[in-house]
Amino acid sequence: MTNERIRLSVGAASGPRAVAAVAGVLLTAVGAAFVLLPVVADGLLRRVTGFGDPVPSYDDVRDLPPDLHDGATAAPTPLRWAGLCGLPFVLLGLWLVLRVLRTAAWLDGTRASVRGALGTRTVDLATAEVRGGTVAHRVGDDGVVRVPTLIARDRDSGRRITIPLQGPGLGSLPPAELRALADAIAAGRPDQGRDADAHALAGRLRGMADDPLGL
Repeated sequence: MTNERIRLSVGAASGPRAVAAVAGVLLTAVGAAFVLLPVVADGLLRRVTGFGDPVPSYDDVRDLPPDLHDGATAAPTPLRWAGLCGLPFVLLGLWLVLRVLRTAAWLDGTRASVRGALGTRTVDLATAEVRGGTVAHRVGDDGVVRVPTLIARDRDSGRRITIPLQGPGLGSLPPAELRALADAIAAGRPDQGRDADAHALAGRLRGMADDPLGL
């Protein structure tokens, strides 16, 4: 068992990551343009057609009765409100960029951390409830690949993390990383009772490390 910080080989590969980042930036730009375009178009339309009165200045309205002050300001037109439909695209694009660029996982002693688009979760594998699972990833139009994962839940807080056991190229994590996860899970645990399954899972991780080709 080592206290060295180990970065796990999870997340997208450099090529798909760059493509996803560009897609996120484009989606954000399109959404921002959709938000701003109605505002600009509304102003141009008012200037060309002369529709609507210009917004009065303070000198124009200061002598009006109080009940007329609110009506002296032009209300937003429906065209401007339509631009709000672009906000979901802006938020989705920003989320995609953050998710692609920030996604990472590392092991610091027995504490495993997984960083997503908006935050980082940390669970101590030596005391957490651990089990295996799978996550489905779509490949192409019809193909689906199921990636094995390690799921750990803190017994006290209920905080949960999921660590994929296959890297960006859909290959198994490097043997050193699998053994480090196994050592963190088994550290200080009794090998009987409710912790017996955790030792069995650690054994399976060591088996994957000893046979990375799955032969």
